[in-house]
Amino acid sequence: MVEVPAVGLQFDFGPDLSTGTLFLWLVFLETGLVGSYVLTTDAIITDPLVLIYPFVWINASLLAVYKTNRPVGPVQKRLGAGTIALGYFVVLGYFGGLFGTGAESVALHLNWAPPPGYAPALLFENELFKLVLEPYTVIGYLTLAYFVYATVLDAAAGAVPGLLGLFSCLSCSWPILGTIVTSIFGSGSAVTAFALSQTYGIGTVVFVTALGLLYYRPLI
Repeated sequence: MVEVPAVGLQFDFGPDLSTGTLFLWLVFLETGLVGSYVLTTDAIITDPLVLIYPFVWINASLLAVYKTNRPVGPVQKRLGAGTIALGYFVVLGYFGGLFGTGAESVALHLNWAPPPGYAPALLFENELFKLVLEPYTVIGYLTLAYFVYATVLDAAAGAVPGLLGLFSCLSCSWPILGTIVTSIFGSGSAVTAFALSQTYGIGTVVFVTALGLLYYRPLI
């Protein structure tokens, strides 16, 4: 057990028996959801890892929060840290595609068609505003924002590692960069095809890296 000074935030670096048991039950549940999806739908899965990526986000987020004690501090500092964390989440949500400007009218509804973790996705769009809330990205971005909140409470310099989390949403927005590549190299280029095919993998790697930096905070 390592205690971080200032606001008394603590990290438990070793999983105990109860944590391992809960985690195993969670994995069993997720495996069942994925298995049911594959067996009961006509979806053609060309890359099985796509079924795993959202649960990496969800499980890493839940485990990190579960193993971290609730951050504490004076009300004024908590309000300040909360404001920064909220702004951070808004940036993540915008670049990660949770919300943005709309173009057409789509009624508010739940989309159950994608695989578990991506669904159920809450969708809404009008001429001004668009909302796309997938479970794994919502949980992941909220977790990053929570650790930014805890980090800012602990030390002002600790907010620096949190900024690295922006690369997570940028990686999840890789199709935007792919569009730029398309305009330069042409829609049939191998570069574009590779970029678009790596969206979820790159986003997952960078998300886990960002979460790890915010959890262990090696720079403060």
